[in-house]
Amino acid sequence: MMRNRFTSSLFALSALALGACSEPEVKKAEDIRPVRAEPVAFLESARGLTLAGIVSARLESPLAFQVTGKIIQRSVDAGAKVKAGQVIARIDPEDYRLRVRDSQAQLASAEADLSRARADLDRYAKLKSSQVFVQAVYDQRLASANVASSNVQRARSGLKIAENQLGYTDLIATSDGVVTAVLAEPGQVVQAGQSVVRVAQSTGLEVTVGVPENRVEEIQRNGTAAVSLWAEPDKEWPAKLRELSPSADAATRTYAAKFTLDNPPAYAQIGMTATLSIKQTLPKPLARLPLSAIFQKGATPAVWVMDPAAGKVTLTPVEVAAFREDGAWIASGLTQGQLVVTAGVNKIDPAQKFRLMDAPKQVGEAPAK
Repeated sequence: MMRNRFTSSLFALSALALGACSEPEVKKAEDIRPVRAEPVAFLESARGLTLAGIVSARLESPLAFQVTGKIIQRSVDAGAKVKAGQVIARIDPEDYRLRVRDSQAQLASAEADLSRARADLDRYAKLKSSQVFVQAVYDQRLASANVASSNVQRARSGLKIAENQLGYTDLIATSDGVVTAVLAEPGQVVQAGQSVVRVAQSTGLEVTVGVPENRVEEIQRNGTAAVSLWAEPDKEWPAKLRELSPSADAATRTYAAKFTLDNPPAYAQIGMTATLSIKQTLPKPLARLPLSAIFQKGATPAVWVMDPAAGKVTLTPVEVAAFREDGAWIASGLTQGQLVVTAGVNKIDPAQKFRLMDAPKQVGEAPAK
């Protein structure tokens, strides 16, 4: 009986000893903490600002008839491409044809009066050497001939105006472009100058963006940008600042900026979404890190630098050149390629062991925004 009790006690002690030996190993495995990190990359230039914009026409004009009338034909709809000289719409020309005929009749009558007045003046001028010649009568007939000549000129001008008005019954496209809006329908009576369609010229495209008020100076200073379209985001085209609004939009509080595209692609269409990027030349090489990588203890910012081989992290003070919405720009304190922890920096215990959660980016690759 005593032997059995001794054997049971021995087994219990052995189990406790084995448990004590295995517990530190499990705890040690749990102490290895995964962290996110990315390499330090010092850059000489960077994307200073990235904005979303819309492709628009540099020139967009409403087209209107120069005379009043009822529209009897409209040959284009919204989205149609038009050529310079193409007839877009037509109003009823009958009244203007009648005005041309009336002006032609008035001109014929005035020319007849001029012919008669000149004939009378010539006949009376031949009597200058006779006793029946009276200077006052001659002056009167000369004045009548001059009045008749003026009437002919006025009738000709009236005919020209009537002919022009008849020509204005056709609404002609003044340049190649795309119809962006239709503002009147056949059967509608329109007044002179009332817009019928709106046409965006295809000779130039630009990108319109809203600039935050704290980046207006940067836009003005650079003046150039690169534009990529969502239809083909891997390609970029140069653009130049053409216009910057002097006042902010009341709703968005941003300043409208228009950048003219140089040699846009053939597939670029009005209304496409574009991304405009302004590249900034840095005064000295800087490294951009996420704001989440900065550990602020006292007045000196710092970052946790990781040694992946040893599984250790070291708190390293850094000089921050600027804090911006796209990250913290580091001036000094780090070297190219060092791994910096970018998440959970306020909960790091340097006594712990660490491992990388994901494969780090290649050295020299620009940090993600």
